[in-house]
Amino acid sequence: MTKSLAALLFAAALIAAPPASAQGTPASAQGSVADMTDMQALREAAKADKKALVAKTLMLTDAEAKKFWPIYDSYQRALDVAVRQRNVVVVDLVGLQKPLSDPYARDLSKELIAADEAEIRARRTLQNKVMKALPPKKAARYMQLESKIRAVQAYDIAVAIPLIR
Repeated sequence: MTKSLAALLFAAALIAAPPASAQGTPASAQGSVADMTDMQALREAAKADKKALVAKTLMLTDAEAKKFWPIYDSYQRALDVAVRQRNVVVVDLVGLQKPLSDPYARDLSKELIAADEAEIRARRTLQNKVMKALPPKKAARYMQLESKIRAVQAYDIAVAIPLIR
């Protein structure tokens, strides 16, 4: 019962993850993003409105924005697929009510790697497109920001999920 509740709460938290689209710039995303070394500030800004954080960090011209945002939106959709794939595996692991068999553990491990590979493919495609759409420094800045956001999210997930027994 406890594991089922934990799995349900974890799934709800992941589903409630910050949306990729903006609906205005919240106060937390309006602060200084020039130095995103404060990972807690980055976490809060990304949770509040990731798209606004990206916009504020990159300061795109109208021409750059016209090229960039469709690429960004496409990447967020591809990333969402990989995250959902990983979430299914994690929820299965956390919600397992019986000991994990070796064959099932192998299958879950393969599914986790497949989700990682899907994310890497999406990131590679993103990088190729962003490097063509933006000046190299802005493109690299965005790739670095996206990497930091993903690292914070991965850390939060890792902390929340216990190791299998």
